[in-house]
Amino acid sequence: MLLTTASDRVVADHRATADTVVDMPTPVRPIDLTDDATVTEVLDLAERVGEVVLASGTAVMDTTTQIEFIAATYGLSHCDIDVTYNSIRISADRGTRLPPATTMRVVHYRALDFTRLAAVDRLTRRIRTELVPPQDALAALDEITSAPHPYPRWSATLGWALMAAGVALLLNGGWLVALVSFGTTTLIDRTNRLLNRRGLPFFFQHMAGGAIAATPAVLVSTFAANLHLDPALIIAAGIAVLLAGLQLVGAVEDAITGAPVTASARMLEVIMMTGGIIAGIALTLRVAEVFEATVPTVEMTSTRDLTNLPLKLFAGALTAGAFALACYAEQRALAAAAFSGAAATIVYLLVQHFGFGPIISSGVAATVVGLAGGLLARRALTPPLVVAVAGITPLLPGLKVYRGLYALLNDELIIGLNQLFSAFAVGLALAAGVTLGEWIARDLRRPRIVQRMGALRRPRMATH
Repeated sequence: MLLTTASDRVVADHRATADTVVDMPTPVRPIDLTDDATVTEVLDLAERVGEVVLASGTAVMDTTTQIEFIAATYGLSHCDIDVTYNSIRISADRGTRLPPATTMRVVHYRALDFTRLAAVDRLTRRIRTELVPPQDALAALDEITSAPHPYPRWSATLGWALMAAGVALLLNGGWLVALVSFGTTTLIDRTNRLLNRRGLPFFFQHMAGGAIAATPAVLVSTFAANLHLDPALIIAAGIAVLLAGLQLVGAVEDAITGAPVTASARMLEVIMMTGGIIAGIALTLRVAEVFEATVPTVEMTSTRDLTNLPLKLFAGALTAGAFALACYAEQRALAAAAFSGAAATIVYLLVQHFGFGPIISSGVAATVVGLAGGLLARRALTPPLVVAVAGITPLLPGLKVYRGLYALLNDELIIGLNQLFSAFAVGLALAAGVTLGEWIARDLRRPRIVQRMGALRRPRMATH
């Protein structure tokens, strides 16, 4: 079949990055550094690639590496790159006789679109292995960023709803609780989409999501107590879904890898959005008390054990795969994400079974997920971030957040703060474990050219 579009010519590559030697073509013919228009075109390409990966939650160091390699491929091998939470700045040194070329781009959006991220990853791979003209690369990037989602929007709603059902099953909630969680999350997603179109700030969207998550739980506690359900798990599932869209992994990875400014900004966003979820739930529970409705109680005992192990493995795989679907991951990435979620679940349960607490268990499981993300992503031709972030979703501490809030509302200050701090620590352990696992994967399968040179190889100037 003929490749007719610019994106087809540039993106059509079916080999994984880590399995392809990244030595540059010889000789590389860099751009004319005296041509301001061409230099600006290359810098624009590098910045726009960086914008997509940064908006998807990629860490600053990985974003910087992608930008640097693209610029170096075209001959701009000496660049100062500054990536922050919402901006990218590049200053390219063109020698002693030419002024540096400087450009800046502001990142105005955050979008968990894993198909777009994977397409940009393939485009970057192609640029690394053959010197694609900047005009063709920009044309392909335009098509990638303007292309519609690969699935209809209702499929994303289905993904979030299935994720909530999976979390409910994972917490021993049973099929009826899973069904109620499915319907509740469907309402949360559709409501927040409507609010987002009206420009409501994300804090209030998460507040609305928390309120919607708590309402069915209150109704079940008040009017259907004879069903012997655990309504608190409906709230926990809703919290887990709302937390899954936050950039916790990127925030912790930035802090670990030396980008404190961006890490602080991302962590503040995570804390604020979590605060919005808690505020929405707390408001709903207080209103329920005013109308003398029954507030869902919560047990402080662990619900994660080895009982019903096949069901929990299925639930873990469903949770991770559904999250990947909600983020428009490509079809070949869905199976990898589901496998990663099942692996995280079994590792977590086994580590906890041997006497370790939830924080260590989460960290170990997340490390396995990060390693699996680095290895499986190569076979699925998907960026490791997709598999890793989806894989930890079954372990998000939604129930701990509700336990802490419930204790605080009942004047149990020490218990409440302990549960909330434990939930925060679990989140940090998950993010840190993913970072460590990805590092191990890179070290195990580092391309030979990088092992030999110790750094990314720069293009050579053609000699005459």
